[in-house]
Amino acid sequence: MDRPALLAHLRNVGAAPGAQVDIADTALVLAALDRPDADIATYRRYLAALAEETVKQAPARMPLPERAAILAQVIYRDHGFSGDTETYEDVQNANLIRVIDRRKGLPVALGILCMHAARACGWEIEGLNFPSHFLIQLSQAGDRLIVDPFNGARPMDAPALRQRLKEVMGSGAELKADDCAAVHDRDILLRLQNNIKVRALQKDDFARAAGVVESMMALAPVSPGLMQEFAVLQARQGNMKRAIETAEALLAWNLPAGEHGAVQELLRRLKGSLH
Repeated sequence: MDRPALLAHLRNVGAAPGAQVDIADTALVLAALDRPDADIATYRRYLAALAEETVKQAPARMPLPERAAILAQVIYRDHGFSGDTETYEDVQNANLIRVIDRRKGLPVALGILCMHAARACGWEIEGLNFPSHFLIQLSQAGDRLIVDPFNGARPMDAPALRQRLKEVMGSGAELKADDCAAVHDRDILLRLQNNIKVRALQKDDFARAAGVVESMMALAPVSPGLMQEFAVLQARQGNMKRAIETAEALLAWNLPAGEHGAVQELLRRLKGSLH
């Protein structure tokens, strides 16, 4: 699939914000945007095989700790995935194609694999809004079990969650209810892409960052923040016409007064740079 076809696929996903998302397949489409030479069909077959293996090992009814143990066995021991502790900042860790190739990645990428395998078994699983370290939650009949996809689907009780929060946010951080709130699959995919965008910006690679933001806009078409960021990134590359068009399109939205004023100021500066 070429870039226009991949973006069209993402726009179809973004056009139905309340619908269930095939999270792993959508992550593959995002990965293919950054790896245009990869054969996405090969990776789709791999994901199908991973799901099939998980289903074969999972009885119809089993408690949550055993479900986590199945994920740990299939994904981490049988297939050899692990969190990349040595080259954590490597941008490949957020590209699902490269994660599959290298068998290592960021928490959010490995979490997507876990969610894919669990849902193939009919299990309830979702991502959580945990700060700076993506976690997932298995649920069944009112019970829940939080697991860490970066560390082999290891179950996390309240003390472990507090310790993890302090490790990533500082010793003064305290666990809040919102830290373990469920997030929509699209937010997980946006979080995945944000990792690539941040690393591109750290290298002043504005073209790559703009490409990533474009993919995020396809998934979340009603996102003024992303559109404004896209306009700025186009300007940083010298693509003033597209930057101005993007800002003008955003001004047509019914934005809150503060956001509307910020976009007006951005548009003024963009047009001023042409003189």
